[in-house]
Amino acid sequence: MFHASLHPSSSSDASSSSSSAVRHPLAAYGWDDDWAAAFAPYAEQGLLPGRVLRVDRGQCDVITPEGVVRADTTFVVPHDPLRVICTGDWAAVDPDGVGDPRYVRAYLPRRTTFARSTSSKRSEGQVLAANVDHAIITVSLAVELDLGRIERFLALAWESGAQPLVVLSKADLVPDPVGLSYLVEDVETVAPGVRVLPVSSHTGEGVDDLRAIAADGTSVLLGVSGAGKSTLANTLLGADIMDVQAARDVDGKGRHTTTTRNLLVLPGGGVLIDTPGLRGVGLWDAEAGVGQVFAEIEDLAAECRFHDCAHESEPGCAVTAAIADGTLPERRLDSYRKLLRENQRLVAKTDARLRSELLKDWKRKGAEGRAAMEVKRSGRIR
Repeated sequence: MFHASLHPSSSSDASSSSSSAVRHPLAAYGWDDDWAAAFAPYAEQGLLPGRVLRVDRGQCDVITPEGVVRADTTFVVPHDPLRVICTGDWAAVDPDGVGDPRYVRAYLPRRTTFARSTSSKRSEGQVLAANVDHAIITVSLAVELDLGRIERFLALAWESGAQPLVVLSKADLVPDPVGLSYLVEDVETVAPGVRVLPVSSHTGEGVDDLRAIAADGTSVLLGVSGAGKSTLANTLLGADIMDVQAARDVDGKGRHTTTTRNLLVLPGGGVLIDTPGLRGVGLWDAEAGVGQVFAEIEDLAAECRFHDCAHESEPGCAVTAAIADGTLPERRLDSYRKLLRENQRLVAKTDARLRSELLKDWKRKGAEGRAAMEVKRSGRIR
């Protein structure tokens, strides 16, 4: 049933303002004037607006002004897997009394899209959530920090268009304030422009700050299994709605307690999308996101003598100079190169022109390497 508090208040309530009396029944789910304008053509067709709460097996639950309806998504199945209906989409749904099952006839253009590459050998992307304002990357302090994985999540988050936030969950497991501050600093070094927030659902540390951020729009919880996403979701929801299982002591990994992406309204305002734990976090056309994560390297690269500097042995390279004087950790450059190479290979699989350019570049580098070896050999002969 549709939550009673979302209905317009009765005329007998003298304390209600005129604005609350005409509040749209989907306002709690993020409906605003811009969505209404985008939906206008579908409204003229008699279709209902709704936000997708979850998707499974070709059907989805959609919250509409009539309440939650079950709708079939096969009417809008595109060839591009990044354009399938997903949790967080705003959809145009058949009104009551039109067919059984009812259908999603279309969905509105997305403001943001969080996508990754699939684990299959085919070059396909998978959209995880749509129309997200905050990407909450959840990292457990029960295990050693994996800075490379955090950088990977951040690249996807920046590329999506959402604002990333790194939450260090289970902060109560690090009772020493000094030790905790060092861990925060370590993450801040790989997350320029991103807030890093220690949170403990057990002690309440950081919960109010997290709740205030989540109240402003739509947030998605991201992280590996065992990171504590479901526990955080329950804390924000104020109830044990999401199943929680203990992580293994040996490696901090947990089972997939969340098996689908679910959209939930928070009691303090805002909308939360909880996602299953991600074993693989493959990039998907995320060059801009990688550049955002490694902004300091890109700033240094702009100061290199050569615009196509590979940051290896070229004279006048500002990046290698920063590594030499200790201002740039070599691990950061290695990670930057790794993510760029991965992203480039992925894009090349679907872009014939880029694939041809990469092949030429590999051949050029191979020829240069062979020429250098010949020079060395000739020098030894003399």
